[in-house]
Amino acid sequence: MIVKERSIPVYIHKLESLLRRLSNTHHKRSKIEEDLGKRLAGYKGEQRIDYPLSFLPEKDYSILHDVRLFDGTHYFQMDTIILSNCFILILEVKNIAGSLYFDSDFNQLIRTLNEKEEPFPDPISQVERQQYQLLRWLRIQKFNHIPIETLVVISSSNAILTTSPNNRQVYEKVILSSKLPAQINKFLKIHPQSAMDEKTLAKLTKKIVKCHTPQTIDILNQFSISKNELIKGVLCTGCRLTMNRERGKWVCTTCHHRSNEAHIESLLDYSLLISPIITNREARGFLNITSSEISKNLLKSLDLPFTGNNKSRSYNLSSLQKKHPPTKRMQNENKI
Repeated sequence: MIVKERSIPVYIHKLESLLRRLSNTHHKRSKIEEDLGKRLAGYKGEQRIDYPLSFLPEKDYSILHDVRLFDGTHYFQMDTIILSNCFILILEVKNIAGSLYFDSDFNQLIRTLNEKEEPFPDPISQVERQQYQLLRWLRIQKFNHIPIETLVVISSSNAILTTSPNNRQVYEKVILSSKLPAQINKFLKIHPQSAMDEKTLAKLTKKIVKCHTPQTIDILNQFSISKNELIKGVLCTGCRLTMNRERGKWVCTTCHHRSNEAHIESLLDYSLLISPIITNREARGFLNITSSEISKNLLKSLDLPFTGNNKSRSYNLSSLQKKHPPTKRMQNENKI
């Protein structure tokens, strides 16, 4: 049973919004596009394990995707956790194509693709660290004596796995995604005894969901970009140029697209890039509106939570993200 669904990371949404708001000639654009490409590849790789996981009996396993917990000292993020009465399994998913050599001497992964070698951090060490941190978290939460297994899952269909003959750890810990159900059955044979009853399992599952803490990243600070470098205005959903406000509608003077709600996407950009809190004055500046009354009416029409009165009023855009999640527009643009 899937308890916590996988969703497109907010960081990807922020990268998308940032690219929409930067000129095509901005000197940081290629770096942001490269980061976005890697993040999208990682997300698509995680999606590829959904099919093999669907063969697991729903009543026997609870699946939680993209979990971030605090172990008392550090936060740690896990791609997927699988809970059963007998054991917990952490999956670290890698969507890397090419010839992958697992170097146990230097704890690194070396990818060879198109005759070019590229080093990656060792995913086995990475998932072992997650195992240690999850163990600490379980002890803090008073869940003891629960076996924790780990796997590195290579989800790319264009990957060839290699290592030295004596590196047994790779053979035990690294698998292709198609082997996932069979490997989980092996763990069940290793741990045939129940480590917790149904009530404890349900309690643990609920606790993990409750303690999950999404990461918040200031994307402008991440790339050392000032908000003054962002393109202001309401962007056309067709050609991405700025639109004008005419007779209660947004009109693109280039492709002539008309919209009643194009400002919503721009406010979503503001919430992802700058702040989830916005004032009338800040909305006017970002949407490139001269009329305070028009800006006020647009914000009021969205039925946003607010604090303060009149000129001191601040609107919370967080509810806008829930009502109008950027998932669909991002999927259309990147064809995930």
